[in-house]
Amino acid sequence: MPVRIPDDSDFSSFKDQCLSTDGWNSRYNKSGVTVWCREEDSSSVQKIKMRIMCKDVTAETLYDVLHDTSYRKKWDTNMIDTYDIGRLTVNADVGYYSWKCPTPLKDRDFVTMRSWLPLGNDYMIINYSVKHPQHPPKKDYVRAVSLLTGYLIQSNSPTSSTLYYLTQVDPRGSLPKWVVNRVSQFVAPKAMRKIYKASLKYPEWKRKHNPTLKPWMYPEQNTLPSVSLADLTLQRADSLENIDESGVREEKAQHSDDEET
Repeated sequence: MPVRIPDDSDFSSFKDQCLSTDGWNSRYNKSGVTVWCREEDSSSVQKIKMRIMCKDVTAETLYDVLHDTSYRKKWDTNMIDTYDIGRLTVNADVGYYSWKCPTPLKDRDFVTMRSWLPLGNDYMIINYSVKHPQHPPKKDYVRAVSLLTGYLIQSNSPTSSTLYYLTQVDPRGSLPKWVVNRVSQFVAPKAMRKIYKASLKYPEWKRKHNPTLKPWMYPEQNTLPSVSLADLTLQRADSLENIDESGVREEKAQHSDDEET
């Protein structure tokens, strides 16, 4: 299937999903973080949505943190690797991301097309999985599929903001219930708090690391090679390996997402 760069209606639809309460069930609500889940009638893949209130962090700073791959390596302890593959337009690119799954599950990776849009007091970043001929599935990872993943950042005041994260990911495997429960009760809230804490420290870090380099804001700074839409196809989940990990038991020794901060 051909790949299409999101337009204004796609961003508007994404924002509506972030702000809507219809059909969403609250799974976690504590210390400024809320997590909702939603079962989709047309899909066996659950949607999950999170919100965190970010005091003393501007919307623009949150937006920069979520774009800045150099800084992501400082705070995203679940990440194994991430890199940009190429640019499509001034506000769309293709990238790779791999992340550690809870022991003893296999680690997952993605190739996604990402697009972003600052709009008034809102900032949005959305992605979905694509196939790139030079970045096929790797043998040590399960290639997962992002059906829709993204962030909505809303400015509350000159010094505060709200971050929404919405994702619908097919992990390409039958996961045990303890994984699904732990994602909504522990992993997801902790990930949101990590972004918040990282955003508080970002301005100071950025002052010492290429402070004027922000290619997501200034397209003329983008040095990525161009990628043609014709080289990409939509990543269909049914074309990938599907593994059964539903019988895997939870182990005591966990990855760093379980360590208290």
